[in-house]
Amino acid sequence: MKEKAPCKRFVVYYHDILFGGDDVANATSAAIDKATKLGDFQFGLLVVFDDPVTKDKNLRSPPVARAQGFYFYNDKKEYSAWFAYTLVFNSSEYKGTLNIMGADLMPEKTRDLSVVGGTGDFFMARGIATFETDALEGIKYFRLKMDIKLYECY
Repeated sequence: MKEKAPCKRFVVYYHDILFGGDDVANATSAAIDKATKLGDFQFGLLVVFDDPVTKDKNLRSPPVARAQGFYFYNDKKEYSAWFAYTLVFNSSEYKGTLNIMGADLMPEKTRDLSVVGGTGDFFMARGIATFETDALEGIKYFRLKMDIKLYECY
């Protein structure tokens, strides 16, 4: 079967700074509940976020979107999380939203999450968001490279 080419493709960077109790001005996410004592991989920790998304790796670059949603750590044996969020675009290039959800199997080099819909420039979009961890500072900060490939564009 011949692989279908995406109708739209772009790469953006997602920056997450977890609130540590004294960094209100910089934090973009917050733990809502504590991790359980089941394993050593933050199992049960729920995080809500409103993270900047940039065209390049620089956190200080102007955001092209905001990633708004949540993730929770869902594996007792290794780091893994489940994401559900909306990319909210309000730039000169794109306006609208993309809804992304799925498992982030963190030990893998790349991970595919589903693009399950959208609005505006992304009306009813479907596709894949491929995650690649680009930077990691423990649980405090991470940056994900998101290679977004849309296969249904209207």
